[in-house]
Amino acid sequence: MLKTAAIAFATFFATIGPVDLAALLPALTPGDDPSRRRSIAVKAVFIAGLILLGFTIFGNTLLVYLGISLPAMRIAGGILLLLFGVNMVFGQQAGVSRSTDEETSEAIQKPDIAVFPLAMPLIAGPASMGAAVLLTAETGNNPALLLAVAAGLLAVLLVTLVLFLLAAQVQKLLGVTGMHVVSRTAGVLLTALAVQFVLDGVLSVAG
Repeated sequence: MLKTAAIAFATFFATIGPVDLAALLPALTPGDDPSRRRSIAVKAVFIAGLILLGFTIFGNTLLVYLGISLPAMRIAGGILLLLFGVNMVFGQQAGVSRSTDEETSEAIQKPDIAVFPLAMPLIAGPASMGAAVLLTAETGNNPALLLAVAAGLLAVLLVTLVLFLLAAQVQKLLGVTGMHVVSRTAGVLLTALAVQFVLDGVLSVAG
């Protein structure tokens, strides 16, 4: 159970990228006072949490409804996470979970950016939603393991919220180099996990 929770935490941490988002929040809320920024952060994390928990709880049901086998989900999800991880390692923006330039520009002009683009697609993006479904499928409907995945997700969301609230301080503390180090380290870990998912899927089919 602890292993499942640790894997879930590492996967969600890499796909959500709390440190990157903490640096992005001040840019999306220029001129906002601290209280408004806190309100936006709490609302965004809450909405994204509901979305990701929904994918975590109903992930297996979704696979059955769509007729997708577990090996297929392992391979497809692993490839998606692998591409995301490689982009992180080489310091590139991953289009699977980050907003486009047009979306970011539109968000800056809006009075409330909590739902878009913070909640979606920055926190609850295709990569993190796919990870939720994949990790849920790996539990085999075991309630304890499913709870472990949810716990890992909630822990990452809590970290995201804390970093949002401390966005300015985190940006000053880590600097550009420090944030790149955290992002690339998470990318390497995610890449290894993605390869393992693909191998598990291939072995399941071969077996």
